[in-house]
Amino acid sequence: MKKFLVSLLLVLVPLTALAAEEGYVDKAPINLNDYASIQRGAKVFSNYCLSCHSANYVRYETLEQVGLTADQIKGNLMFAADKVGSRMTIAMRPADAKKWFGITPPDLSVEARSRTPDWIYTYLRSFYRDDTRPSGWNNTALPNAAMPSVLWTLQGEQTLKNPVKEDEKPDFVLAHAGKLSPAEYNATVGDLVNYITWMAEPGKMKRMEIGVYVLLFLGLFFVLTFYLKKEFWKDIH
Repeated sequence: MKKFLVSLLLVLVPLTALAAEEGYVDKAPINLNDYASIQRGAKVFSNYCLSCHSANYVRYETLEQVGLTADQIKGNLMFAADKVGSRMTIAMRPADAKKWFGITPPDLSVEARSRTPDWIYTYLRSFYRDDTRPSGWNNTALPNAAMPSVLWTLQGEQTLKNPVKEDEKPDFVLAHAGKLSPAEYNATVGDLVNYITWMAEPGKMKRMEIGVYVLLFLGLFFVLTFYLKKEFWKDIH
């Protein structure tokens, strides 16, 4: 019994710590059937994320699954590779990244499965100006993050009105407007997170579709098996 309680604590304590670390989290507008959103998100990812963050477990040609042609992928999304079969790698070396940023930017292939889409959506909308930080930026979802606000030209510059309280939504003030309105920026981030979520498991929707057919087959097979069993054993008491 004692060993069981110790094991249970070892499992629950990290989960409690993680929940406390996350704080306030918004709901991401995820729709993996919205191919147009995923396509828009892929473009944002290629233009703003793929300079520092790799996606080594994803190939450009995978985007053909959401309706893009090879020519569209080459013309709009590929800036560091020549073949659509190439992986989404970056030219920046990990040693240089650590020297410049203090930490190596993580690979984003399965970040949505690690962090959750809601957390990423909240994080990308929670940057604010902080002159005490080396980059001039801070983030309420991940305090003292090494990453600056790479989307600031779209969002503008936010300042934090009041200190962040646990599990309460931060109070931001838009000090300088960006190219997009707040609603447009939220929609753009939603598309980006939708793409990152899809990228983490491109076959998810197909797997779920197949799963429905498998369950229907098993249900039908169960009915047939049940009546077949009754027929075989009807004369045995």
